[in-house]
Amino acid sequence: MLTRKQHELLMFIHERMKESGIPPSFDEMKDALDLASKSGIHRLITALEERGFIRRLPNRARALEVVKLPDSMNPSLGGRKARFEPSVIEGTLGKVASPPARSNDDYARPISIPVMGRIAAGTPIEAIQSHSHTIAVPPEMLGAGEHYALEVRGDSMIEAGIFDGDTVLIKKQDTASTGEIIVALVDDEEATLKRLRRKGNTVALEAANPAYETRIFPPDRVKVQGRLVGLLRKY
Repeated sequence: MLTRKQHELLMFIHERMKESGIPPSFDEMKDALDLASKSGIHRLITALEERGFIRRLPNRARALEVVKLPDSMNPSLGGRKARFEPSVIEGTLGKVASPPARSNDDYARPISIPVMGRIAAGTPIEAIQSHSHTIAVPPEMLGAGEHYALEVRGDSMIEAGIFDGDTVLIKKQDTASTGEIIVALVDDEEATLKRLRRKGNTVALEAANPAYETRIFPPDRVKVQGRLVGLLRKY
C-alpha cells in the first residue's frame, strides 16, 4: 500500500520515462510533488525501494530501476524497466540530499559514506588514502553536497573535542572560512586536520593543543580538501 506522495512520485518517474526516456532530476521530482526540499524525495525513494517498487542496481553506480507499478497500473509498464540517477548513492562518494525530516510514513535510513583512510591530527602524514570501506551515518548529521569520512590519528585537536581514534565527517569543498576546521593538503603530499586561520597573505593551520605549534604557509602550498561537519566516536 503506497501513500499518496509515494504513488505520485512513482507515476511521475514512470510517465517521464515513457515520454522522453530520460529520468527526471531530483529538482524536477521535488517541484512536481510540491515538496520543500529534495530530502523529501530521498525519503519517498527509500520507501518505494523498501516496498519493492524500486530496486538498487548493485553493479551500476548511482542507478535504480522501477521494478513494478501498483497492481492497477502494471499493464502500462509494458515490461520495460525505467532507470534513473538518485542523489544519494549507497557506498559511493556522491551527492547527499539535505537531512530528511522523519515522519510516520517514511523513516529515513542511515546514509552510507566512504571512509577515505586516515588523517593526522598532529604532524601531517601521507596524503589521504583511497576508499577503504563505508560507514552508516544518520542523515541529520549531513547537509547538501558530497561527504566522506576519515579516521583520526594524533592528539593535536583534543581541545576541539577531536581525539585519536575518532572518525570525522567531512564535507568535500575547496574553500573554507577562517576559524573552520578543515582537511588541509600541504604541498600536495601531506594531509592534516587543523583549524584554518588567514593572516594577511599567509595561511595558518592551527592546532587545538598547546603542545603543537601553528604552522604558517603561503597560500599556494595549502589546498582545502573539505570542512569538518560531524564526528563519530566508539566507546
